[in-house]
Amino acid sequence: MERTLKLTIAYDGTAYHGFQRQAGALTIQQVLEERLAKIFGHPVKVTAAGRTDAGVHAYGQVISLKTTGSIPTDRVAPAARGVLPDDIVVTAAEEAPAGFNARRAAKSKVYLYRIYPAAMPDPFLRNYAWHLPAALDVAAMHAAVQQTVGEHDFSAFRAAGGAAVSPVRTILAASCRREGRLIEFFFWGTGFLYHMVRNLVGTLAEVGRGRLSGAGFAAILAARDRRLAGITAPPQGLYLQKVYY
Repeated sequence: MERTLKLTIAYDGTAYHGFQRQAGALTIQQVLEERLAKIFGHPVKVTAAGRTDAGVHAYGQVISLKTTGSIPTDRVAPAARGVLPDDIVVTAAEEAPAGFNARRAAKSKVYLYRIYPAAMPDPFLRNYAWHLPAALDVAAMHAAVQQTVGEHDFSAFRAAGGAAVSPVRTILAASCRREGRLIEFFFWGTGFLYHMVRNLVGTLAEVGRGRLSGAGFAAILAARDRRLAGITAPPQGLYLQKVYY
């Protein structure tokens, strides 16, 4: 009998060229499909809630798959531990209704972005945060990021090469705060454009440096012109934290 499963996955994206399969490049999807086939006893095809880019990490990526295998659901995560590499972990597995699709059924997602503001880089953070050798005004960035909350046209923070979809997105909550040595951005939204979070952070960092005012950030958002916004922040600081259904 065919079952549909919903798996929650955590991974360190450092060694991978993103989630989605690519010819000639190692990806999270490829590893999951090849290794999970061993515990289900047949080839599997997985669908992810979101296609993270090369070097991006996840605490709570969600995938769906169909299986005719007999392994009990409560044994999937422990069995996966025996076949997956150390940088990919199945943290939970559950039965899902027939036809469940991890991407189409997702209602909202939470992304985190971490910056390490210090004069010198930390080699142990090089794959997990964006090193900026500058003091950053956290309060100013927090105030600026509040302007993204609600429904907006995010064309100014949309990268070329993404899918041809509407640039209008809804951010449910956003914040910027200091967490120990790191500065952490939080974005909870119903959908995100290609590189949207990284482009937002690259521009918000200019606010933190004092090179751009909060009003200037608002003007860039309203102008809907990518050329006016800041750089694309590097991938290693980005984490898919949670997917809501």
